[in-house]
Amino acid sequence: MSEILLRAGTTGHGPYSVDVTPERAGWAFSGLKVLELAPGGIHELATGDDELLVLPLAGGCVVEVLETPGGGAPGVGAQDGGAPDGAALLELHGRPDVFTAVTDFLYLPRRTTAVITAPDGARLALPTARATRDLPVSYQRADAVRTELRGAGAASRQVNNYALGNDVRTDHLLVCEVLTPAGNWSSYPPHKDDEHTDDERELEEIYYFDVAAGPDGPGFGFHRSYGSPGRPLDLAAEVRAGDVVLTPHGYHGPSMAAPGYDLYYLNVMAGPADDGAWLMTDDPAHHWVRGTWEREQVDPRLPMTRPAQEAR
Repeated sequence: MSEILLRAGTTGHGPYSVDVTPERAGWAFSGLKVLELAPGGIHELATGDDELLVLPLAGGCVVEVLETPGGGAPGVGAQDGGAPDGAALLELHGRPDVFTAVTDFLYLPRRTTAVITAPDGARLALPTARATRDLPVSYQRADAVRTELRGAGAASRQVNNYALGNDVRTDHLLVCEVLTPAGNWSSYPPHKDDEHTDDERELEEIYYFDVAAGPDGPGFGFHRSYGSPGRPLDLAAEVRAGDVVLTPHGYHGPSMAAPGYDLYYLNVMAGPADDGAWLMTDDPAHHWVRGTWEREQVDPRLPMTRPAQEAR
């Protein structure tokens, strides 16, 4: 359990509250850092062999892109009237917290140097993947983030796609976030993505959890991961804000929001395929559950978040 469940703070150092490299996880591609900056904080970032997103979890920041693989200051791709071409200084307006709004974000390719400044303080997720191609820097606006509602009834949840199933160009990195209303189940039915077939892709997956607090203190949830035949894995654990679960293989789910506490997790996925596809297969014992959703309504508490300007 200790190898795949990383409690809040156990991987942190310096300005990072989370630092999970592929080497730390024991695999080849996926990683995650969470950068905490006090008001006025400045941090220089070098991506090295990784591509990454600068994805605000709470607060916003300004990113100055100093150098990219081609050398010198980069041009920055604009999306839907976002950052102007040629800009190297970009403001990410961010959001108050993950339960309030979706956020704008920035894609940085490998071998890129940037300086991040947080005038009012910020907590920033930096999901990473080992990369083999040099792609352009890309600024993405919050109102372009594709949101979908999955499941029904007590399995209703919201998925915000940042680098998954959209036009955001990455090499191997896939990123989304899932919001689960209090009392509901996500990542359900349990599914796996650990082999390359017509119906599945081999992906190393990271869950980073946040939990809405109650009136008297922090909340909690639960998560389950288990193995497939011949590949043992067994985790059934309480999760709290800042905890990380690694899924090297096997079935993952459900992630359960305790009554009274909304649950959030950031999903970071990467693997050897270069087609950018997220394909998974349900545990055959539980696939039938999907058929019951036709008779149920989506939880009326969804969607929980929208672009920040709509959420105000």
